[in-house]
Amino acid sequence: MIALLLRDLRLAVRAGGGFGLGLAFFLIVVVLVPFGVGPDQALLSRVAPGILWVAALLAALLSLDRIFALDFEDGSLTLLATSPLPLEGVAWMKALAHWITTGLPLTVAAPPLGFLLSLAPEAYLYVFVSLLIGTPALSVIGTFGAALTVGLRRGGLLLSLLVLPLYIPTLIFGAEAVRRGADGLDPFAALLLLGGITAGTFVLLPIATAAVLRINLR
Repeated sequence: MIALLLRDLRLAVRAGGGFGLGLAFFLIVVVLVPFGVGPDQALLSRVAPGILWVAALLAALLSLDRIFALDFEDGSLTLLATSPLPLEGVAWMKALAHWITTGLPLTVAAPPLGFLLSLAPEAYLYVFVSLLIGTPALSVIGTFGAALTVGLRRGGLLLSLLVLPLYIPTLIFGAEAVRRGADGLDPFAALLLLGGITAGTFVLLPIATAAVLRINLR
């Protein structure tokens, strides 16, 4: 399993579409928003939690179609399916590799970029914590969507349409936790619900991902 994780990390860096592309997209969105919204710091501060979370969500989408595509093209996915490794474990490792190369860099970069959106100082910690809790769910859900569209030509648009509705609960509670922290309210309930979503995806979706892969590889 560790060898598979290290291999996926190397492929993500070499093939592009990893943390560099996601971070660049994240930075571009955060930089462009003040130009579109205007210089009103009060307005920027109000929309900052949602903007940071939406930008992180969209940045995570960029590399989803690569999770299984390269393995499918060179036949490695078929070998993994017939190997002693359980497909559920393979799906979990794929999601973990995606999070390390995409979700984790976004989590680290979000608090400094919040300065560009006049984010309230009280909310910086909650931006980091909410993304740290919520971005793994984005990767696991994205891995499930990638399994659904593996082998399809131009499946990137279909993948986005399938995955975006599943991202909505994570987006709602993640942005709400940051908003509550910025307003001086207790964000514990929103963070707890966000953690529950992430835990649920970790338990259920690798099983569903493995089942979908078995069907697609027949």
